[in-house]
Amino acid sequence: MMRFLLSLFLGKFIYILSNWFHLGTGSTWPGHVSLMINLSFIPFILSKNPNLSIIVIAGTNGKTTTAKLIQTLLEKGGKNVFRNKEGANLLNGIVSALLRYSTIQGRINYDYAILEVDENTLPLFVDEWKPNTLVLLNLFRDQLDRYGETDTIAQKWKSACGLLNPSSTIIANADDPQMAWVSDHSKAKKLFFGLSSFPKQVAHHAADSLYCPYCSSKLSFSSFSFSHLGKWHCRSCGKKRPEPTVSHSPIYPLEGAYNAYNTHAAILTSQSCGLLVDAKKALLLFHPAFGRQEVIVVKEKKVQLFLSKNPTSFNESLSTAMQAPLPTLCMVLNDQIPDGRDVSWIWDVDMESLDHARTIVISGNRAYDLALRLKYEITPKAFAQKVFVELDLSNALLKALSLLPDQETLFVLPTYSAMLEVRKIVTGRKIL
Repeated sequence: MMRFLLSLFLGKFIYILSNWFHLGTGSTWPGHVSLMINLSFIPFILSKNPNLSIIVIAGTNGKTTTAKLIQTLLEKGGKNVFRNKEGANLLNGIVSALLRYSTIQGRINYDYAILEVDENTLPLFVDEWKPNTLVLLNLFRDQLDRYGETDTIAQKWKSACGLLNPSSTIIANADDPQMAWVSDHSKAKKLFFGLSSFPKQVAHHAADSLYCPYCSSKLSFSSFSFSHLGKWHCRSCGKKRPEPTVSHSPIYPLEGAYNAYNTHAAILTSQSCGLLVDAKKALLLFHPAFGRQEVIVVKEKKVQLFLSKNPTSFNESLSTAMQAPLPTLCMVLNDQIPDGRDVSWIWDVDMESLDHARTIVISGNRAYDLALRLKYEITPKAFAQKVFVELDLSNALLKALSLLPDQETLFVLPTYSAMLEVRKIVTGRKIL
């Protein structure tokens, strides 16, 4: 007990100190210090708050947006909710969120905690505490040097799902074969979301999971949304896409098929919590999470951020941005620890459409890798006329804004660490 109180006190002290001296938001270091003192901090503090319902969100793409959508719906239903809103989804980030919203005695006076969890961290969290609801969004290749292939993560998730109690609920993406497979290995209640219509008939060349996770035979798809998500079945073992409970929404607050999935996941989660909320009214109140189609006004011009950290998210960001007639883009590629050291994934991004962009400014510490990728994709004349490489990110943003016509939007496509840098530059705030 004394070890827990010491870790709680020091963690909260570091959080307050961080905010007082504007050293950041306190989203990681308070939890890091608390875990150094007490490795069992999470089960200890949650056991002291049995009435707190835990919603855990896991997936390669969409965790932060889905968490904020769920928060919006639950708060519209009159519930007190908190989440690890800065997107710090390792154990230290989760502990930091619990510290931030607890009293000095360790009481958490909220109805729900919405915790987005890193792919590798999910099994560690479930091993310590069984969430009331587990939301499984998708699995795509991401940071291969850190995570490995999607099959490796799926195996870990399968084991984690097997630890859940029958009283827990899994909210899974029916259109991702691996999400159906990992949830199938659990005694928990299972509910599925998906899309009602699919725009594509052919698989994307960078699709990740085209083989049956049950029997390893090649899957048959009648249609796709993007990557390997779609209407699937296996001719060999007979497994097929589960029927979704939620496959449409009265309103979509963000563009793109990937955000349709996030919206459906949020609606189904709120329903599973027993809340009958007017989704349309609630979602009209939604504002994007930082870096996820967030719009920031800079020098009286609009800057819209599309976090693009792997082939699938980059492709979907481009697809949305290129709907503008002649878009101006700033693409920022880093290879720092949060991004993954291996940037070879950029060769799996479809960049043919960039021939139709007005201007493309490239930055980041791997800017020349991205410039080389573009040189192989768009015509030499277009490359010479519209592509600019600027290693200094501040100068890159100023360059892109100077080339941006009035009344138009600058689309910024950064990797994760680059997105934090962009926000720091344009808002003057730091996220740690």
